[in-house]
Amino acid sequence: MMKKILLLLAVFATVLTNAQEINWVTLEEAVALQQKTPKKIMMDVYTSWCGPCKMLDKNTFQNKDVANYVNKHYYAVKFNAEGNDKVKYKGKTYSNPNYNPALANRRNSVHELSRYLRVSAYPTIVFLDEKGDLIAPITGYKKPKEIELFLKMFKNDDHKAMDTQEKFYTYSKAFKPEFEG
Repeated sequence: MMKKILLLLAVFATVLTNAQEINWVTLEEAVALQQKTPKKIMMDVYTSWCGPCKMLDKNTFQNKDVANYVNKHYYAVKFNAEGNDKVKYKGKTYSNPNYNPALANRRNSVHELSRYLRVSAYPTIVFLDEKGDLIAPITGYKKPKEIELFLKMFKNDDHKAMDTQEKFYTYSKAFKPEFEG
């Protein structure tokens, strides 16, 4: 009887945990979903060897406030910046012609799509608008309250009024985060 109760508790805990996960899709799926229901895209550009990328997954993307907000307002894409996937985007196919399978879990060549999206470090969170056009790449590890600023700024198109560094600074200083963590 006790084993059954423990099993039920484990299943229940798993269901609760999964309910707070981000619904990741491929870039092609996100762009197709935009045709039916326009939303912006948040793309996590990572590598398999990147420590801060793993921290972003564990500490930020598994945060319930972040996951709920992203799932509601964005299509979320996870993209390996040094992977070997072929990706169709904006009428072109991007690949990683210099990919070395022996280096799959170490530094590898950079994917063409990473270069196109102006990714220069890992992790980078790339934001795309409702038409799949680049808004901005945001470089570096972000805690939940730090990523909240960008999630809300881009979702509300507040970035369009920020044509200077000073305007962004003023906006960020006035921003009141609501996410836990």
